Amino acid sequence: MPGPHTADRRQFLQYSAFAAAAFTTPGLLAEELSKTPRMTEGPFYPDKLPLDTDNDLLILNDDLTPAVGQITHLSGRVLDSSGHPVRNAVVEIWQVDGNGVYLHSRSGGNGERDKNFQGFGRFLTGKSGEYYFRTVKPVPYPGRTPHIHFAVNQNGKRQLTTQLFVDGEKQNARDGIYRRLGESSKLVTSKFAPLEGSKLNELEAEFDIVLGVTPEES
Repeated sequence: MPGPHTADRRQFLQYSAFAAAAFTTPGLLAEELSKTPRMTEGPFYPDKLPLDTDNDLLILNDDLTPAVGQITHLSGRVLDSSGHPVRNAVVEIWQVDGNGVYLHSRSGGNGERDKNFQGFGRFLTGKSGEYYFRTVKPVPYPGRTPHIHFAVNQNGKRQLTTQLFVDGEKQNARDGIYRRLGESSKLVTSKFAPLEGSKLNELEAEFDIVLGVTPEES
């Protein structure tokens, strides 16, 4: 008989398929889109990548114990400035765990690292530029408001490095990196809203990433 974590994993796979299906019809926009601001990579890009680098950061390989934190379904599209989807781009995310610790040997935070949290993930965009991750809602750590780091790569070249912030988070106003964005902050801020029908208090967030140029031309 399958256990609760098996069922949870099945729900993740079903949601992943649903999220991908939601982007099967690309919306080509007539007007040029506002480009996603470039931001610092920070000092805590993993100095040793985990063996598991898939898009489910809550479960490591076939372990049964999930990471601690509020489950968040994070999805969006990678687009060029004309609104065309960017396919075959590798989207990377990395963030602190529930204790405010990165997957990095020099990360401090508020305690020991959650060894059940993957801390880093990758997703290869499809024909509609879509990506999807299952992770936890980011938490603050000393000096920073909650955020998730993003990088977009194609053909082995980094196209963009940025960060995603939580809409309505009080610490945003005190975060130096966030404040320097000014009006552009709205381009990297998303609502982490309750997932309809979830019995696990899950959240969902959407974040479209707009590159400055079409990667094939850069």
